[in-house]
Amino acid sequence: MKSLLLRAAVPAASFVALICLQPAAHAQGCVAAHSPQPIISGLDPTNEASVAHSAGTNFLHGLTISTGYRVYNSYKHYIGTVYQVQRQINHNAVVNHVNLFEMDLNYQVTPRLSVIATIPALEATRHGQSSPLNVYRSGGIGDVTVGVQSWVWRPPTESHGNVAISAQLKLPTGINDAKGTTITKNGTAQTEPFDESIQPGDGTWGFSLGTEAYRELYWHTSAYFTGSWLFSPQDTTGVLTFRPAPGEGVVSATDQYLWRGGFSRPVTGVKPLRGLAFSIGGRMEGVPVRDAFGKSDGFRRPGYVISIEPGMMYEHGRWGLYASGPSAMERNRKTSVTDLENGTHGDAAFADYTVIAGLSRTF
Repeated sequence: MKSLLLRAAVPAASFVALICLQPAAHAQGCVAAHSPQPIISGLDPTNEASVAHSAGTNFLHGLTISTGYRVYNSYKHYIGTVYQVQRQINHNAVVNHVNLFEMDLNYQVTPRLSVIATIPALEATRHGQSSPLNVYRSGGIGDVTVGVQSWVWRPPTESHGNVAISAQLKLPTGINDAKGTTITKNGTAQTEPFDESIQPGDGTWGFSLGTEAYRELYWHTSAYFTGSWLFSPQDTTGVLTFRPAPGEGVVSATDQYLWRGGFSRPVTGVKPLRGLAFSIGGRMEGVPVRDAFGKSDGFRRPGYVISIEPGMMYEHGRWGLYASGPSAMERNRKTSVTDLENGTHGDAAFADYTVIAGLSRTF
């Protein structure tokens, strides 16, 4: 499968998906990115030669199809970087279980230029720690992205290194107002949208810019870096939250970001393990307090997760299998714009770790 990382941009709806209670997040909890987010790009860039194939007369030649999966449970609440252990003790934590799916398409137009697209989907549940039977369930297609990616230098390069730049348009295809029935404090039933942390998308237009780079160093070891920023110029999504705090009555349309970097090395000298590579690196993903463009009104749970991310990839012929397991080292639920205006600081629920896996096929 064309060097699973050189050839395809493998975004994941992650994005960084947000998951929480009051103010929580979704990358590894309520503050993460739904989509798009590179999941494994750059894991093993040493198999560069396969990227040199260009599209031929066969319509499918040059096409890579990847499927990705990401799962996590967010339940540890934080205000800033302080763990709110009392939420566990008092049994009033909110628990989100999220399954993120995606299909990525990468069509190699030339050895340098590719057309890329990502179709994400989400299935999630949300419930209180003390009420596991009162579960809210949500699911559906997220916000589809389409765009292009180009390598700066025509692969393969003599230096065994390269840099790619990508740009994608985010379409408002995602469900952002899935509803359920809740019981208010006075005991009456009320139908309202689920918390935004378990909505499949935000239903707004946006665009993302991304990059990935790699360079072989010594002893077959390579350094890699990937980064992406999803821009959401629209101020709010228009979906009501029914929150009483001033300014928090509607959901904010948020930017999302993901940075990854580290080292990878293929297994050498052991013929049965040819095609296997391992990586270790760092990962940071989250939602900013203020967007790069436009206003940042409405309710949001800004913050970030910094994780250590071990990973592996196995290639055999045109098939590729990859997996990684980011483990949270630092969680930070930052003060939102409405928090600053109201003199408060909301909390957010984060996961301890995430499991990421995917399968790819090049034609």
